[in-house]
Amino acid sequence: MDTIIYSKDGKETGKVTLPENVFGVAWNADLVHQVVVSMQSNARAGTAHTKFRGEVAGGGKKPWKQKGTGRARHGSTRSPIWVGGGVAHGPRTEKSYAKKINANTKKKAFAVVLSKKLADSELIFLDALKFDAPKAKDARAMLTNFGTIAKTLPTKRKNAAIIVLSGRDAAVEKSFQNFGNVVVRQVKDVNPVDLLTYKYVIFANAESAVKQLSARVTVKSTK
Repeated sequence: MDTIIYSKDGKETGKVTLPENVFGVAWNADLVHQVVVSMQSNARAGTAHTKFRGEVAGGGKKPWKQKGTGRARHGSTRSPIWVGGGVAHGPRTEKSYAKKINANTKKKAFAVVLSKKLADSELIFLDALKFDAPKAKDARAMLTNFGTIAKTLPTKRKNAAIIVLSGRDAAVEKSFQNFGNVVVRQVKDVNPVDLLTYKYVIFANAESAVKQLSARVTVKSTK
């Protein structure tokens, strides 16, 4: 399985061989849904917190006597039906939203999403991506050059592309940091949620990126 490699000018420079176990996996919506929901749950901070009636201040005294006032009986202003009272069934920080994800299942979902992106012509492979210094003008020019490969890439206002580097490159990261529709990640950090969030995925240093992706997707034997 071969695909075209482009330069940052949008011109073809060669081809790269893609492993079938990473880019030729059949679509599995249920598997991807399971992994994405689990990852999003694990990313929840769980900081929302409310107080029970026993934790709010005040309300130690009975508001008024039980009988003879003509009003409904109440025992405490800390009751959930009072303004300033406790909250019934509210969110608590001790609740955990974590969901277990099997490592091999996550790897399989990663390969499934990559294969779907390739089938939909939403993967772009670059021979190299280097800037002499951080410069947004050069970054914008690169995206414009890709307009012939991915028509909506230069004009998409949100979630246009994720640029995946084989290693850390401060100049590239800073060149794109003010783009609201583009993010930069490293191969070791990218995950199925990232791939599905952005329309196009641009892999820089194609040969190295493919090797790293293959290593990430390789399933370890359970025997």
